Amino acid sequence: MKRPFVIFYALIIYAIAELFWWGYMLVHLQPGRFGMIMGEGSVFILVFTVGAYNLHTSINKERRLQEQKRNFLLSVTHELKSPLASIKLYMETIQKRKLEHSQIIDFAGKCLLDVDRLNDMVENMLLASKIENRSYTFPKEQFNLSTLVDSVVNRLQINKCDFSQQLINAEIEPKIEITGDKFALTSVVTNLIENAVKYSQPCAEVNVKLFRKDGQVYFMVADQGIGIADNEKSRIFERFYRVGSEDTRNTKGTGLGLYIVKQVLDKHEASIRVKDNIPEGSVFEVVFG
Repeated sequence: MKRPFVIFYALIIYAIAELFWWGYMLVHLQPGRFGMIMGEGSVFILVFTVGAYNLHTSINKERRLQEQKRNFLLSVTHELKSPLASIKLYMETIQKRKLEHSQIIDFAGKCLLDVDRLNDMVENMLLASKIENRSYTFPKEQFNLSTLVDSVVNRLQINKCDFSQQLINAEIEPKIEITGDKFALTSVVTNLIENAVKYSQPCAEVNVKLFRKDGQVYFMVADQGIGIADNEKSRIFERFYRVGSEDTRNTKGTGLGLYIVKQVLDKHEASIRVKDNIPEGSVFEVVFG
C-alpha cells in the first residue's frame, strides 16, 4: 500500500476514534441528552463515511490515471524507437553497401511504411489532445467513404505470408458517401483496422466490410485475435486503457486509438459496439445513421 493511502486511512481511523471518544464523554457528562447525541453522531458518521468513500474513489481513480499515463509514456517511447531504429538500419544499409536497384526500392518502401506508422501515431496523439482540450471543431464535408476505406486497407495491407492469401480481406460497397470530418474518420478507420492487424496472429485473416442496409451505413472490422473479455468491453474506449492480458501488454500500442474512435463517432452521431467473433477474436461494428 502506498504512503498516501496509509496516511488517508490513518486520518479516517483517528477521526472516527475521536468522534466516539467525544460522544462517550458527552453522554457521560449529560446522560439526559443521549438520544440527541446519538442522532447527531449518526448523521455525522453517515456524512463522514460518504465523503471518505467519495474521496477514496477519487484518489483511486487519479492513481489509476497516473499509472495509465506512465504506461502511455513508456509505450510511446517504444513506439518511436522501433520504427526509427528500423529506418536507420535500412538507410545505413543503403549507404554502406552496394545494392541492386530493386533492393534499394524495397528498403525505401519499408522505410516509408515506418514513416507512415510514425505519422499515424503523431496524428493520434495530436487529435486526442485536441479532443481532450475541446479545441477540435470537427469540420464536416461530403466525401466518398468507400474510397477512404479502400485507401486505408491498401496502405495497411501486409503480404508477409508464404501463400497468396491476403491479410486484410475487404468487401467494400462502392460509391457510399457520407457527410463528416474526413480527417477524423480516416483516423477511425485506420485505428480499427490497425488494431485488428495488431492483435491477430501473423497471416491471420482480418475482414473489413462497408455496406448500406436499411438506410444506414455499416462499417465492420473482424479479427481472429485474442478477443476481449466481457468485463472489459465497456472500458476499452477509455483514454489510455488497454486490455489487461499479458498478450496485450506485449503488443505495441498507446491506448489512445479506441478512445479517439469513440469520441469521433459520438461527434458524428454514429454508434460502435464490439462483439465476439466466432470461433475467436472480436468484431467492431460502426453504424452511421
